[in-house]
Amino acid sequence: MDIEIANALTTFTTRYCDAWHETQGTWPQSADLYGVPSPCIISSLDDRVLWQPKPFTAEENVNAVERAMDLVVQPAVHTFYTTQYAGDMTASVDGISLTLLQTWSEDDLQRVQENLIGHLVTQKRLKLSPTLFIATLDSELDVISVCNLSGEVIKETIGTRNREILAPSLADFLTRLEPLL
Repeated sequence: MDIEIANALTTFTTRYCDAWHETQGTWPQSADLYGVPSPCIISSLDDRVLWQPKPFTAEENVNAVERAMDLVVQPAVHTFYTTQYAGDMTASVDGISLTLLQTWSEDDLQRVQENLIGHLVTQKRLKLSPTLFIATLDSELDVISVCNLSGEVIKETIGTRNREILAPSLADFLTRLEPLL
């Protein structure tokens, strides 16, 4: 596990949860995750769940992606998806609003890996260098990803060569995130 990434992610998550406590007086809430089992769930309300991050307890890697695509995934991506169970978190960096993706449960890790594989298959078919997404944007065509060759965090338009470097590393990117509720 990459300790620098794990620390940056848990520090951001703490700031995110603190912002919820300060502005809403509760733990983070999600309507999208209502009815989906997770160790993070504190309680369920009529149409949403309250959640708090929990330590990750499954195998700490995304090896299914490596096996399926016959490539070595950046260690930062392994750590990003296996540091904690948490709900997706909204944030901003450099004026860009995003939703930081997280692993909600052990079953969710399988879904995440299947989606990463699909993303990489598309890139391979289009002869694009491999990236692994970590966040979504309002535009369904744009995502925030980790370049699997350099480790840089980029904003990319799916299926194109349009890429903009946002940070030299995932740790740097996570450190610069600001919670956005």
